[in-house]
Amino acid sequence: MNAQIGRLFYVLVVLFVSVIGMVTWWLWKAPDLEARRGNPTLIVKQLTIERGTIYAADGRTVFARNREEKRKNLGRIFLRVYPQHELVAHPVGYSTIERSRTGLEKSLNDYLTGSNANLGTLFDNALDKLKGLTQKGNDVVTTISAPAQRLAMQQLAGKCGAAVALDPRTGRVLVLASTPGYDPNLVEGNFNEILRTRAACGNASPLLDRATQGLFIPGSTFKVVTAAASLDTGRYTPSSRFDDPGYCIEYGKKVTNFSDQDGPEVFGHVNFTQAVEHSINAVFCEIGKRLGALRLIEYAKRFGFYGVPPLETPSNERRASGLYQRGKLFSPKHDYQVDPGRFAFGQERLLATPLEMAMVAAAIANGAS
Repeated sequence: MNAQIGRLFYVLVVLFVSVIGMVTWWLWKAPDLEARRGNPTLIVKQLTIERGTIYAADGRTVFARNREEKRKNLGRIFLRVYPQHELVAHPVGYSTIERSRTGLEKSLNDYLTGSNANLGTLFDNALDKLKGLTQKGNDVVTTISAPAQRLAMQQLAGKCGAAVALDPRTGRVLVLASTPGYDPNLVEGNFNEILRTRAACGNASPLLDRATQGLFIPGSTFKVVTAAASLDTGRYTPSSRFDDPGYCIEYGKKVTNFSDQDGPEVFGHVNFTQAVEHSINAVFCEIGKRLGALRLIEYAKRFGFYGVPPLETPSNERRASGLYQRGKLFSPKHDYQVDPGRFAFGQERLLATPLEMAMVAAAIANGAS
């Protein structure tokens, strides 16, 4: 009899532990399970959560807040409002019923809805629901400077482009501007107005964050990477001498310096420092041929090329910089696969995002090359 009671006791213990484990697992996985497409209760639930406010770096300027409404059969709900309109549309993004989320509204959704964190937070939220209390999210203070962002957007107005400013000491993003932009307040009920945006570049693509997703030819801005590789490898010093005839020969063809009405600039005898100061294509072309493409790629990777820049926005809203071929990132295995002369001064098939080149500039400024 005692043996049977003992076995029954162990069975009950196992069942009890299993129940506790299953409840804990369901509580822990609830946000992920609810986030799956096709869950009709998710939209309703999200509307009843008082999402956290998103602020500028000053902690006062509001980038995103809630508007409370009462709806029949739903009761009190919270809809998102963006007081700054186009100012930070790309980095902040939007959270809507019709079109889900983008930007920080997406990547920090768990935090903004209070669903992040630990098991304790999940239990607290569950208790609040049982008590009939509104679930409140956490506020977010970004590093974006509202005045600087506004100035950048004003300077970019009417153009297709982007501007990024970082604090070299900390890496904080102070400006992340992209134009044409869009008003996130239109996403919910007037999305077609956004699609009708026109721009001088032809393909306006207002939803594209050109600062983090736009790929551009970096040109001479890449020369600082080549310069860093030149000095770090010991191949050159600041006093190394060059003879600039206005061009270099690459694969039997002339690669010239910047040309004005009188033809390519010719600097003659210069040292390394002067070549950087005057951004002389011919000199950097010769440097590239000596260092080789693979060595330049190695140093480019140290500056962040070929990797997705570290940012808290969604990973699919950031692109890696590097050599591209047929629309895909191209990582050569041999020097002969790349024109090292043109690559050395930021051309060839090299494409970079404004964020990447801001990171390069910040690294140089911070002495972290």
